[in-house]
Parts: sequence; structure tokens; C-alpha cells
Amino acid sequence: MTTTSLATAEIEALMHKHPKGFDLSLERIRRLLAALGEPQHALPPVIHVAGTNGKGSVTAFSQAILEADGRAVHVHTSPHLVNWHERYRLGRPGQRGALVDDAMLADAVRRAAAANAGQPITVFEILTAVTFLLFSEQPADVAIIEVGLGGRFDATNVIDRPAASVITSISLDHQSYLGDRVELIAAEKGGIIKRGVPVIVGQQSEEVALEVLTSMADRVGTPLITYGQDFFAFEEHGRLVYQDDTGLLDLPMPRLSGRHQLTNAATAIAALRHAGFSPSDAAIEAGMASVEWPGRMQQIAAGPLWRAAVPGAEIWLDGGHNPGAGAAIAETLADMEDRVQRPLFLIVGMINTKDPVGFFASFAGIARHVFTVPVNASDAGIDPDDLADAAIEAGLDAEPCDSVEEAIQLVSTNWQSEPTPRFLICGSLYLVGEVLAQSGLAPA
Repeated sequence: MTTTSLATAEIEALMHKHPKGFDLSLERIRRLLAALGEPQHALPPVIHVAGTNGKGSVTAFSQAILEADGRAVHVHTSPHLVNWHERYRLGRPGQRGALVDDAMLADAVRRAAAANAGQPITVFEILTAVTFLLFSEQPADVAIIEVGLGGRFDATNVIDRPAASVITSISLDHQSYLGDRVELIAAEKGGIIKRGVPVIVGQQSEEVALEVLTSMADRVGTPLITYGQDFFAFEEHGRLVYQDDTGLLDLPMPRLSGRHQLTNAATAIAALRHAGFSPSDAAIEAGMASVEWPGRMQQIAAGPLWRAAVPGAEIWLDGGHNPGAGAAIAETLADMEDRVQRPLFLIVGMINTKDPVGFFASFAGIARHVFTVPVNASDAGIDPDDLADAAIEAGLDAEPCDSVEEAIQLVSTNWQSEPTPRFLICGSLYLVGEVLAQSGLAPA
């Protein structure tokens, strides 16, 4: 699948006709779905996932556990990293789901666009209708559907009665759409709460977020299952211990790196149990080992960037791009440093809807130097000079450069000391997608 694929051509044509933005109404998506025969009412049981950070990881853990339990699992995520097809993974009995076939996706996009008949709509709303078409027409046991932005007015929120709603960690992000305070953002994320549907809430660093969600759940009379109160996770002797009111599970550490992944794994386990799927202990254990989530603390060990680095260097990718994600990534890097000491160099590109100073703040005292680079895949990228100023404001040494490869070469040329450096390329999923494509590592 390349940028010349049938589906990509269809989607790019849509982008010339319709805005990419966010609409504070569900009327347009409901109108389109009615024209398509209400496919959102013909889905398998749905797990609906919202949150600022961690929703992709919770989705990935849920998928891995369910598939290890023998279930066919449809998965919708956004945004994609390299190809539009990544947003639609179709379940297959007894094996991992596969990205949607190009011809099938192109056909669904054409049908959704034709049913819309040129009326005002956003690209994301059409692509959400495509999700419902694909997932209703292909059999599966479960559909995991990730919110695109916010929750209350997100196009996926036409799902009337999911098996469970999941809300992961909430922090500041997309303030121009969702509000400039955590409690406002929590209220938007909490918009996916439905009467009588269990709500599983991941770890919250901001107490006010949990207060808002609790109040919203109380108003509609739905149970709230909360990390730290109703279920827990911790590391003990190199193992993940999960605990809820049914007892303890002794599990292998998750394949995904970082302490924050313990809470994401626990949130997924709790969600599956309360959604009524009751995966076996063996399936949960297998899911910890098989889970995949590209672009999140992913190591690069092939391709031109790896070849440009001094031999023995480490190159990592993470698409985190807000202050909450910065804190989680910095914690992971600090743990890496405790195990194997290496000088850390950040290579960062960001878009202008983010808080760069807040993101950089967590890396003060951890990173030796920051290189800021353009985000070529987006017209909203922050100028590298301005981004370097933000890193300096956060207490870091920083300088702009023209590309990720140039940044790696600047460090690697004439590097002669031990240990060799550790690079982290981060700040934008667009940037991570560029690097994966350049390295020949597009998700499959």
C-alpha cells in the first residue's frame, strides 16, 4: 500500500472537497449513516475508547488479549502513521486481524462519499462512516473503536450502547477544540458515557478529571470502574501483578516499554472483564507478550537513519506530543538510563496545536541536547527555530536543523567515546510516520 493506492486516491480526493476539522455536532454523521442504512447498529459488541494519552495502547492490549482468546477483533484507530489503511484492522478467527484490503477500503470510501451526495461534512466523519460500513459487513466477535478527538462530539459517539466505555489518562491537548482546563477536557471525554454501560477509567494524574467523570457517571446512573480504586497494577520481581475484586493475576511484563504501560494493560484487562468477555488467564498472559503498537517507544535497528548513527547507538521513536505524554516518555527514558547509561539526544518536531514548553519540561536534566526538525507531512509544523526556543525556555540546550538524519549525523560524526548515544525521535505522530516510512517499517 503506497500513496498511489486506490483507497488513498479516493481519500485524497475527499480532502480536496471537505474540511479535515472537528464539528461540534453529530447531525452530519447521523444523516450520512441514515443514508447508508444505519451500519452503526449492525456492529459486533463494541468497546469504545477515549482519552488523551494511552487510548491506543489500551486498544492494542485489548486486541492482543482477545485475539489470544480466539476472538476475531475489528479495530479502528486514528490517526494513521504511514497508510490510511492502518485505521481499519479487520478481525480474523484464530489469528491477528489484518489491515483492510485496498480495494475493499476504496469501495467503502466511494460508497460513503456517494451517500453523502456532496453535502457539508468533514473528512473524519466520512472515514468514521467507512469504519461502520466495514465493521458491519465483515463478521467479528468484537469491535474496538477509538475516539478520534474528544468524545462528546466525536463522530464515533453515535454508538448508542457499547459493551463498555473506556477513558484513559486525561491531560491538556487540543485545547482549541476541547478547552484550556483539564476539567473541561474531561467533560468532553466523558461524553462517551452511556446510561447503564460500564465505564472503565484509567489512571488519572489530575484528581479533577476523575471528579468530573464520577459526576457524569452518577448523573446517568452508570457504574464507574476506576484504576487505583477498583483495579490496580504493579511490578514485582520483574512481573506484572494485576489485582481486582476477583483476586490477583501474575503476568509477564508487557512487551510495550514504559511504566505507564502497566496501567494501560490493567485498564484493558478491566475493560474486557466488565464488558463481559472474560478472557482466560492464559489469553491475558499471551496478550502481554504479543501486543503491538507501532510508533510508541519503538526501537529502530534498520534503514538509513540507523546506518547514519554511530555503530552501537540506540534509536527510539515515540509519537507522544503533549505534556502528559512527555512525562510518561521521560519516566521511561529515566528507567532505561538506570539500566544502561547512555547520553540522550532528543530529535523533536511538533505541530502548532501543541504545547511545546509543557512537553519539553519533563526532559530537563535528562536530555543532553535537543535538535528540532520540521514536520514535512503537515502544513501545521512549528518552525524548528521557534521550537528550539521553546526547548530552551524549558531549560534544555537546543538547536534547529533541517532533518532527522542531519541531527543524527551531527552527533555521530567523530563520536569516539563510550557509551554510544541514545536518540529519541518524538513530538509528533506525523514525524514518527515519516521516520517509519523512511525506514521501511510501515505498520502491517
